[in-house]
Amino acid sequence: MKVPGHLHMSRSRADKPLTPSLSPSDGARVAGRVRGWLMVPMQERRAWGLPKAASAIAACGLWCSFTSPALAWDNVLSNEWSVTLNCRSDSAPAVGNDGTIYFGTWTGKLWALNPDGSRKWAFSAGSEIKSAPAIAQDGTVYFGCRDRKLYAVRADGTEAWEFRTGAWVDSSPALAHNGTVYVGSWDKSFYALSAGGAKQWELKTAGPIVSSPAVGSDGTIYFGSHDHKLYALAPDGRKKWEYATGGAVLSSPALNGDQCLYFTSVDGFLYALNLDGRLRWRLHTGSTTESSPVIGPDGTIYVGVGGHPWAVSAEGKKKWGTTSKEEYPFDPTAVVLADGSICSAFRSGMMYFYSPDGVPRPMYYLAAYGYGSPAVGPTGAIYAADATVGYGGLTAIRASASLAHTPWPRFRGNARNTGNVLDVQAQP
Repeated sequence: MKVPGHLHMSRSRADKPLTPSLSPSDGARVAGRVRGWLMVPMQERRAWGLPKAASAIAACGLWCSFTSPALAWDNVLSNEWSVTLNCRSDSAPAVGNDGTIYFGTWTGKLWALNPDGSRKWAFSAGSEIKSAPAIAQDGTVYFGCRDRKLYAVRADGTEAWEFRTGAWVDSSPALAHNGTVYVGSWDKSFYALSAGGAKQWELKTAGPIVSSPAVGSDGTIYFGSHDHKLYALAPDGRKKWEYATGGAVLSSPALNGDQCLYFTSVDGFLYALNLDGRLRWRLHTGSTTESSPVIGPDGTIYVGVGGHPWAVSAEGKKKWGTTSKEEYPFDPTAVVLADGSICSAFRSGMMYFYSPDGVPRPMYYLAAYGYGSPAVGPTGAIYAADATVGYGGLTAIRASASLAHTPWPRFRGNARNTGNVLDVQAQP
């Protein structure tokens, strides 16, 4: 039974033992008790979490449309379930065709959860995982790790292969339809690997690469580098063009079909380039966040600027958004939902839903949020890292609206995080 306004786990240790069982470091800790999976009542969250939310909102100067004092202390949306993992996550979850949710954590584990929140498996890598996992059509999961490696893990949780680079791999891999895997590294190189893990080619840039690549319909690969440039490469590794900005390119490009692409630079500009590398327009925002652009149903571009989201027209004109600088920067990438709303998780921990005309409504409190963009399941559940659950976990929030059918509605484009525009177009 689900009770609105409370946190639930659909499965507890008493319902069905987990195999293998979770260690205390992987479990949930509430009032000194350690369990694998746990229901956390709302009163425990309210006792320490939401007063912090109120102070964070006040510190950020966020506009709140609370209609009554009681509403200020309750989440507008209720959750489907919450899983406590005792660790934080900045890895944007990926959702497989079967509904399995994959994400990495700062304890170096890639988790696979069933749609009801029960554990499917956990794969241990050698260090922290910030990279967002990408799921291939055959179920193989690819992700980068700060042990300097890119991993390929089979659908059953066993390792297929690993490839070592020269530094951290925070970039999220992109998947071509011929099986090629593309990823950047802090070692300043961009790699193309076969589906079996063999290096096909490598391109050296003049700076670390944390930007996650995007693959166009013709196979062109686009990504940014700390060397201030956005690159376009042919599938064989040949450089097609490069575009120089005034600062490091940390964000990941959003492809608007075969028309153009959008990205940001820490020089404080949002850029629109034609796919031949010519500048279409640029808009000064003054922002230096990691937030990547997404595209709405009418072509509006949504991107984090300072501590708030902005809406920008397809012609490069600001539609709405606050220009003030905030204590909590807007780093996570927004998500566009099928009902036209924009889901945004702030670093302060409050998840907001914005109407297309920019009216915000606070919907759910997640405590101090990280960098990972939320994911959306096929039934409309929103999956997001949640620091109010133990010492960190994942929550499924009941939102009812599925991912929007737009050219690029979320970080990595589609639910499987492939970064491939053909997969975005084919998304059901």
